[in-house]
Amino acid sequence: MKVAVECKSPLLQKSLELFLASHLSSIKQCDIVVRDFKVADDERSFYIGKEKDADLIKPFSKSALILALENRYESISPKQVQEQKFEPQGNANFHILEKRIDLLTKEYQQNIIKAVKAFYEK
Repeated sequence: MKVAVECKSPLLQKSLELFLASHLSSIKQCDIVVRDFKVADDERSFYIGKEKDADLIKPFSKSALILALENRYESISPKQVQEQKFEPQGNANFHILEKRIDLLTKEYQQNIIKAVKAFYEK
């Protein structure tokens, strides 16, 4: 999943760039464009706002952002995602959740190892 960020708010722009650092791409090459304003004629547009019709409502967490973007990516490019999946269609949300849990577990494991190494290096 390739994501571009285009926001009017500089604070939101920078926050999203930090959250999505591993997924960032140019607007021409991206799958999804995250914006803080509505664009009606762009199907790749992912709108973040306070309104109920927003794709993601403020405030949000990094994990909520990633999950919402993965769901959106799945809906706009089902053929590519179907090729990558091994589970039936009904387990789509569980597949995304499993990937996210795996990522968080690896990150947690790395933090524990760093803490143990720091403790014994003293």
